[in-house]
Amino acid sequence: MEEARHYTHHEDGTITCKLCPNFCRLEIGDTGLCHARRNILGRLIAENYGRITALHLDPIEKKPLYHFFPGHQILSAGSFGCNFHCGWCQNSSISQAGREAFSQLKPVTPRSLAEKAIASGGIGLAYTYNEPTVWFEFMLDTAVLMKEAGLKNVVVTNGYIQPEPLEDLLQQSDAFNVDLKAFSPDFYRKQCGASLDIIKKNLLVISRKGAHLEITFLAIPGLNDDLVLFQEMIYWITGELGEHTPLHISRYFPSYRTQQPPAPFELLKRMYEIASQSLYYVYIGNVQGRSGMNATRCPGCGSLLSERNRYATTLNGIDSSGHCERCGKKVFVF
Repeated sequence: MEEARHYTHHEDGTITCKLCPNFCRLEIGDTGLCHARRNILGRLIAENYGRITALHLDPIEKKPLYHFFPGHQILSAGSFGCNFHCGWCQNSSISQAGREAFSQLKPVTPRSLAEKAIASGGIGLAYTYNEPTVWFEFMLDTAVLMKEAGLKNVVVTNGYIQPEPLEDLLQQSDAFNVDLKAFSPDFYRKQCGASLDIIKKNLLVISRKGAHLEITFLAIPGLNDDLVLFQEMIYWITGELGEHTPLHISRYFPSYRTQQPPAPFELLKRMYEIASQSLYYVYIGNVQGRSGMNATRCPGCGSLLSERNRYATTLNGIDSSGHCERCGKKVFVF
């Protein structure tokens, strides 16, 4: 059993997890809201340590990251648990389950996973599928080994984590995709049991620490499709994170407990138009046959630098360091 980090004891025998802002206070035998951390005889145990529920070699574009080593592959790993309980989760079978659902899994070591990533020939390891921050101990131990091997660590996350563990992750991580679910405090409180202000603060920390950052926004009809709030979100991203921040507007499809019809393309197109007025790099995901809205143009000279057909990427006019050959503008991380 692997003891978790970032928790405190209380005189009554309970413990409080301080990994995320949920601050779950647990009696002996209790698990946190994330399903992954349990009070066992006064010690907080990370029950998902070394437990891998999904492992695939993916295009980096699938994370989605369009400006970080485009055209390359990355080994992607996930465990179980999440500190949110979103009703539309596409990976609910692992994110909303605890160890009991995966009792047959044999634990692996950080070194064995790192060795798999090295052998895969990809650029590194992506921590994804479920919420990776609740896999914190195993993720961090593995990330250190990846860093020592000269490979990359990518975190695909909801961004709901406390400052101290976030700082630990930032020391080992090269890129983040953060799911910004809405720009409404009420949405975060009612739908996620969380705080938008904390997500915004963490986005600022990630950006200012110099990690590569891209944002995903899943457009869900009737929940976060208010275009006024969407415009406010774009203004905030532009003003606080920078107009160079890539934004992926992703199409919702019915999943888990949310069964309203898919987001109409007209909504996605309008959001794309609004965002493109302020941000350099805006993309629409989960929509086939709209390659023009997945292309990258140089913000300096307008040259077409990248075209994408699903996850296949074609680059044009880019030098070996990710700059536009025509005007010298930095566009991609290589």
